[in-house]
Amino acid sequence: MSIEQRATVTIPLGEASVPTRFVSFNDLSDNKEHLAILYGTPEQDDTPLVRLHSECLTGDVFGSQRCDCGEQLHEAQRLLADQGGVLLYLRQEGRGIGLYNKLDAYALQDKGIDTYTANEMLGFAHDMRDFKPAAEMLLALGIKRIRLLSNNPHKASQLQDFGIEVVDRQDTGVYVNQHNAAYLKAKVDQQAHTILLDQARKPASSER
Repeated sequence: MSIEQRATVTIPLGEASVPTRFVSFNDLSDNKEHLAILYGTPEQDDTPLVRLHSECLTGDVFGSQRCDCGEQLHEAQRLLADQGGVLLYLRQEGRGIGLYNKLDAYALQDKGIDTYTANEMLGFAHDMRDFKPAAEMLLALGIKRIRLLSNNPHKASQLQDFGIEVVDRQDTGVYVNQHNAAYLKAKVDQQAHTILLDQARKPASSER
């Protein structure tokens, strides 16, 4: 497994623009087209800040309020632009079940079913994501020790199982609204996500 290509991409962030490097890879274990987006020179940092972000078309692109994915992505971009680090953008839509199945799960959630039970009713596990490719990408970049930006403890444990030392885990912000409150509560109650729902903040939706 190795780096295939690097390309410089300038990303808008508020009123400024941030130069980044988009990195592609050969021979990832799941054969998907995941990306590493490098801010600054994280390869030279002993413990760079890293965000594993699973693709969410509805939240990342269209700003859906059914989840907090878009807000988490924008928060990560702001922190990485300030501190340097790596954003791993993982093509794992809908916790690994795919876009169309995620929309089917949404239809069940509209009937009052929580996000994890909806997955079960469609024949899927609660979370089908595999974070081995994320570890492979970091190792290909020469990064073995990280500070992880995530409120999901399972990401840290999987990375450590695959050879990445997580020296610290920093929770993301809390972005709750009337449309995603039940979804976020299910993540806390059923998957032990560290989301302090009583400390919600308003989404900074204008900052990309």
